[in-house]
Amino acid sequence: MNLFTAPTLNRDGDQPEAITVTRLLRRMRNVLEIEVGEIWVEGEVSNLRKQSSGHWYFSLKDEGGQLACALFSARRKTGHAVLADGAKVRIFGEVTLYEARGTAQLVVQKAEAAGVGELQARFEALKNKLEKEGLFDPELKKNLPRFPHSIGLVTSGSGAALQDMLNVLSRRAPWVTVHLYDVQVQGKGAEAGIARAVSRLGDWENEGLPECDVIIIGRGGGSLEDLWNFNEEVVARAIAACPIALVSAVGHEIDFTIADFVADLRAPTPSAAAELVVPDGQELQERVRGLRERLQRRLNDDLERKAEVLKFLGRTVLHAKAEDILRAPFTRSDEMEERLERALKDSLRERANSIASLKTRWQANRPAAVLERSVERTGALRERLDLRLANALSKKQSSLDKLAALVRTLGPESAFERGFSITLKEDGSIVRSKDEVEPGSLLKTMVKDGQVSSRVE
Repeated sequence: MNLFTAPTLNRDGDQPEAITVTRLLRRMRNVLEIEVGEIWVEGEVSNLRKQSSGHWYFSLKDEGGQLACALFSARRKTGHAVLADGAKVRIFGEVTLYEARGTAQLVVQKAEAAGVGELQARFEALKNKLEKEGLFDPELKKNLPRFPHSIGLVTSGSGAALQDMLNVLSRRAPWVTVHLYDVQVQGKGAEAGIARAVSRLGDWENEGLPECDVIIIGRGGGSLEDLWNFNEEVVARAIAACPIALVSAVGHEIDFTIADFVADLRAPTPSAAAELVVPDGQELQERVRGLRERLQRRLNDDLERKAEVLKFLGRTVLHAKAEDILRAPFTRSDEMEERLERALKDSLRERANSIASLKTRWQANRPAAVLERSVERTGALRERLDLRLANALSKKQSSLDKLAALVRTLGPESAFERGFSITLKEDGSIVRSKDEVEPGSLLKTMVKDGQVSSRVE
């Protein structure tokens, strides 16, 4: 469609009709917006001006010319962070005409660093290649140790990411030993150093390095070019071959690298990686304190139940036969003592096993003073339990002795000891009155040491 029409003559036919400047500029803008429209343009940023309104203005130039650009409400546009004087960028926007000045300009919709498209294509190609080889297979992912005592950090020794990780580790798990493998994390050839660090830490015995329970590899945020070393194939294969559980913490939460896909676990930031690999020491202390309180309650409840059983036996002992009064309580007392000893030994054995297990799993993880206080508290608890058990058994023994004395006092043997006797008829019935016997009757008299036979005269 031709938007320019041929000039027309006036009524007299001697002079062409003129149009206003505004109409001409509007026609030119229409041509640009329709014929060119939205397009990608690559060049160098110059004369960048940031207005308080949020609009940015700059020129995009190359060796042959320059084009005015406008980025309206820059804070809401994609990729505005790459815009800086002298930066080589790719701009996507709409070509139009600024009528007030009569100049063409590009209204920016998206900006990215030059070469990002090529890097993204390389990223996708390597990702697809490694995924087909199975390097991203979830079955290959190793579980992180629950209580690591040695952690390897593959990062820059001067970067902020290192300080962030050290701060988190010292706060959550001060017993952990950190081994830094200082590497270059940006720039040409950095990928070789990163891969070499991962390989050496994985082969720590032959390399003469300290053994690590888990490795964190990463750096702080940056552009795609800044993070590109972690997208190199040599780094990916070094991570896949590493026998030690490895966490990738490259960039910010929105950044993804090939290292993230190959690693056993991906953390959104280096600080988050430090939180993922170690437990919270304060939570562990609370858990141990809770276990100790539960054990104390179980022991107290068990002793109270045993005391109630002893009380019940004391209330029912007078209903037993005289010959069982002493034998049965002693038998029950022995059984209770054995059961209490077994329960106490089992409880102490469980506690000892628990402490031994914790000590083994947390060796070198807690200061010696904490372990010493724990042992002292355990000894004090055992002494208190032994003392309470001895007092309880002593009280029950004293009660049983009193009951045995009472039985001896109330039984028939006590009457014989005081000189009394019992006289029986021939049929075995007791003589209660002299009128119950006749002369010539045969009687038996029971005394302390036997019986005497007699006949009534």
